Amino acid sequence: MSDWVFDRDTIRAFRFVRCGFDAATGIARLVYAFDDGPELVETVTLPGAPFALDDARGAAAERALQLLHLIAGVSYYKAAVPGEMRIEGYDIDAATAALLETVYLNGLGEFAYRNGLDLRGRIRFPHAGGAMVPATTLGLRSHALVAIGGGKDSLVSIEALRAEGVAQTVTWIGGSQLIAACAAHTGLPTLNIGRQLAPQLFDLNRLGAWNGHIPVTAVNSAIMAFAAVVLGVDQVVFSNERSASYGSIIPGTGEVNHQWSKGWAFESAFGAHLQSHVAADLQYYSLLRPLSELAVARQFAKTDRYDAHFSSCNRNFHILGERPTSRWCGVCPKCHFVFLALAPFVPKVRLVGIVGRNLLDDPAQTAGFDALLEYQDHKPFECVGEGRESRAAMAALAQRPEWREDALVARFAREIAPQLQAEDLRIEPLLELDEEQRIPAALWDRLRLRFAD
Repeated sequence: MSDWVFDRDTIRAFRFVRCGFDAATGIARLVYAFDDGPELVETVTLPGAPFALDDARGAAAERALQLLHLIAGVSYYKAAVPGEMRIEGYDIDAATAALLETVYLNGLGEFAYRNGLDLRGRIRFPHAGGAMVPATTLGLRSHALVAIGGGKDSLVSIEALRAEGVAQTVTWIGGSQLIAACAAHTGLPTLNIGRQLAPQLFDLNRLGAWNGHIPVTAVNSAIMAFAAVVLGVDQVVFSNERSASYGSIIPGTGEVNHQWSKGWAFESAFGAHLQSHVAADLQYYSLLRPLSELAVARQFAKTDRYDAHFSSCNRNFHILGERPTSRWCGVCPKCHFVFLALAPFVPKVRLVGIVGRNLLDDPAQTAGFDALLEYQDHKPFECVGEGRESRAAMAALAQRPEWREDALVARFAREIAPQLQAEDLRIEPLLELDEEQRIPAALWDRLRLRFAD
């Protein structure tokens, strides 16, 4: 309706209107709406069109597209969080509804906390009765789409897969020049998937829409799973370590995990759902799930190939475009944590050269590092490691002559460490591998040896 006006508090329903994929152009359209308002159209573009899909793969691509439609809707649903959801044009079963409710509730946990909202019992996906028809094996070829974000983690995965002879395509979503340059530096085949949010979403934000963090890894996972089916490949690989499964402990609230969709709960549920509902031979896993953040840092330290190309600073990435005046801002939680995590494993001159300055010798950064240590503050709402990892890293540096006189390391040794148990500050237990993962068994048997030191 042309006279429809967005009013966050009076909207009753969020509608999943329709979705479709044009194999001739490689463009998928995801359409949403609030009540009887205008359509919100998001597009996802796969390079390499036209695509020829046989009946079985075409049907699987349709199921993957519907799952993407439903998960990507979180970007729009959050604008008003109405109490009713309508899925138009297709039905879902109870298992899919349960997965989506889990993704929305947990993936919007930080959003709800920051906005003072309680979404429990509010998010309900309608579903049809009847038994589900199980997904079949499509005969997908052995090849991995490996997500790259421009940081250290995905580069550790890429180099490990290269060393093990796994065919891979380095894949990212959106137009980041920094990620594109980092991907090109791998020397491997690349795939840049386009994603264009409905432009009206930014108008809704100006009109008072609820705003905040969404489970972007869940959305990107669904995009890459859809791409894998269309391209006929059997693996979607992310680089989320086990530390991602642990959130921030908020007094009076409990655990809120900024990176919930990077955690094991999402990975295990989404990966199983793809195999039961989309394609039985489509594997979704994180290559780094058995590792802590510190163990990943130890692996990254083994090569300096990417020192001048990677960045884990989130200020380089923004919904309206990156702002790469420098690859490291030096003041955000990601810069703080990556510097601290690498310091026990990377020579000091090399690390200071990567980031541009010594963040641990700057008293102005005290509060930021205290949050990482969970000292008089909670863990930041960022993709950073557990507090015990930060404390162990700082304790290790306090024993190193080249680090122990730096302002924040000396303060830790003087003021914080005496309040802690020495046994809890050992770094070695945090470098041990965990067996909770979805990595193909034959590959994990080889990787276990690689990651053990």
